[in-house]
Amino acid sequence: MAIRRLKAGALRFVAWNRALCARLVARHPRFFENPSYEDELRRRIEADLAKPVAEVLEIGGIDRPFLTKGGDYRYVGLDVEEKPRCHEVYDRFIVQSIEAPVAGRYGAIISIYVLEHVRDNVAAVRNIFEALEPGGSTHHYVPGKGHPYAWILRLVGHRWQRRLIRALWPDSDVGGYRTYFHHCTPRRMQTLFCELGFEDVRVRAFHRVSEYFAVFLPAFVAIAAFENLGRRFGWSYFASGFVISGRKPVRESPREAGSRPRHGSQAPASAR
Repeated sequence: MAIRRLKAGALRFVAWNRALCARLVARHPRFFENPSYEDELRRRIEADLAKPVAEVLEIGGIDRPFLTKGGDYRYVGLDVEEKPRCHEVYDRFIVQSIEAPVAGRYGAIISIYVLEHVRDNVAAVRNIFEALEPGGSTHHYVPGKGHPYAWILRLVGHRWQRRLIRALWPDSDVGGYRTYFHHCTPRRMQTLFCELGFEDVRVRAFHRVSEYFAVFLPAFVAIAAFENLGRRFGWSYFASGFVISGRKPVRESPREAGSRPRHGSQAPASAR
């Protein structure tokens, strides 16, 4: 009984803080500005899909895809787990890790909130590169490892991360996956893309206050101030996340082809 009362009280406290945060955001929209990374990601993807593309691969979308099936392309999903709805929202679904080579060739490969959960992003980015058709593009949104939210995740650990999400957001069916943040800063991921052969690598960092901090008003305000400073001074390492895109060359030079690592070999970019 005491535990139930404590939990109910905690949920009321969280709801009260979230309501106060929402009122602050409505009253001071410029201070709590949250530019949309989803709009930027969608804009880049749609620009690619305006050209003929036979197949699009989404990594880690499970049964919540970023795009909608039914376009002029075949929509393929890939994830380490499978749910019945996966076969409804995609034309085809593959169960495997992106750290393993992917069969087929795709005109575009996308992901959102995925690469921070990959233990070895050197292997992942290499497999993305090799799964693209020549001239194909890839687009991703990646949370940044230098953001306070990422620090907290690494501090509390995976077990407590899941417990806190269940306690504070009991109705949520997402979150709680193990995070590694391997190469997950704008500069390191850009370097990795270039080293593994991508051209036209474009990165845009985003400084946003995470809704997770809305459970405690002082933390929400402090993180918003921190994000404003990061945006003002261009502290991309501390960004809440970034959109990164790259294109596979239409034709590789003999030097590039000979210097690219094979499957299973050590990539030139070291883990940092």
